[in-house]
Amino acid sequence: MGKIVAIDYGKKRTGIAVTDDLQIIASGLTTVDTSNLNDFINTYLTTEQVEAIVIGLPKKLDNSIFEIEIEIQKFIAYLKENFPSLPIERIDERFTSKMAFQSMLESGMKKKQRQNKALIDEISATLILQSYLNSK
Repeated sequence: MGKIVAIDYGKKRTGIAVTDDLQIIASGLTTVDTSNLNDFINTYLTTEQVEAIVIGLPKKLDNSIFEIEIEIQKFIAYLKENFPSLPIERIDERFTSKMAFQSMLESGMKKKQRQNKALIDEISATLILQSYLNSK
């Protein structure tokens, strides 16, 4: 069994989370500058055994899609071209950033840590991945 990778794609930064090999636990992996995402994911996918990728679907409350979806589709096209056998799943990512911030508050993180947007992105990716695992 391989890992599942989740991606919270953003204009500036992208949060990445990953499961353990048994696909039981979702953990934050890192946050990368989106401009470096293709290089990072290429390296990661060629060095780790990954079974699937889960990418957040940026929906608004009225179910319409945010404009960032255009960039996400380009990234998905890159993945399909370079890793054609790798399944790609989409999960609604509404409220993940708010939930990430709330979990930081509840865990007792200091204000300085809660202002770390990269950490929020990583936690958001973890929430997306946990949502995917719960749906299986």
